[in-house]
Amino acid sequence: MMDVLRDRLPEDVLIVEDDPIIALDFEDTILRLGVKTVRTAGNVTRALQLIDERAPDFALLDIGLVRENSLAVAERLETLGIPFAFVSGYDGEAALSGAFSQRPRLPKPCTTDALEAMLKRAAAGRAAR
Repeated sequence: MMDVLRDRLPEDVLIVEDDPIIALDFEDTILRLGVKTVRTAGNVTRALQLIDERAPDFALLDIGLVRENSLAVAERLETLGIPFAFVSGYDGEAALSGAFSQRPRLPKPCTTDALEAMLKRAAAGRAAR
């Protein structure tokens, strides 16, 4: 049973990324790994809208978006008990203080293996609840 949980992937992933090329790359990679649905948002307003429409199983959040950051999205996900990870092309330590300092993070770019491992950990953690 544990092997089944470990190899599971979330069915619906939300990507919050303001660079359309990077968002498409993440989306393609995640779909190739076997995730059924991937939705993308380029800003906080759209991300919160997508979460309200249908809560994802997992979210990948770029820390720094154009003229804003994704911390409001992280707060909403945390309130709903939805696992998420931050992704950043720079050291986002300053933006991730307090409640989010221990959240998982991936560098940008990240390997497919690292992304897959994070998705599997999120799915296993959610299934274990």
